[in-house]
Amino acid sequence: MPAESRLAAGARLAVTTFSTLPVRAGRIDRPVAGTAMALAPAVGALLGALLAGVLLLAGAFAPALVAAGVTVGAAALLTRGLHLDGLADTVDALGSYRRGAAALEIMKKPDVGPFGVVALVVVLLVQAAALAELAGRSWPA
Repeated sequence: MPAESRLAAGARLAVTTFSTLPVRAGRIDRPVAGTAMALAPAVGALLGALLAGVLLLAGAFAPALVAAGVTVGAAALLTRGLHLDGLADTVDALGSYRRGAAALEIMKKPDVGPFGVVALVVVLLVQAAALAELAGRSWPA
């Protein structure tokens, strides 16, 4: 059986790194990791398409705000909350008014501080509001 191409291995690594879709990573080395990072936007587009489907499907059975909430939840599940965790860590470090190594130590802590919680609440509310607005619109056929 021929070895998997770097593009295929990179695509598998990108999908398994940035989503919870059931794909095994396969081989991992420096060139494959570079390819995976280059393919990250494609994984984002795939997730966006899946989430658009969730919004449309949920919007067919529920009010726009409920459909938006379901879609925001699905996004968090599909991405393992990777971006939400990074946002909370970053805002906690920025809110500490510490610099350099001290700020990095705050970012490495597993807990979420008050600045991180506020940032998450605001971002999730804005996402839900924006998706509810989209779900509530009638689109030309």
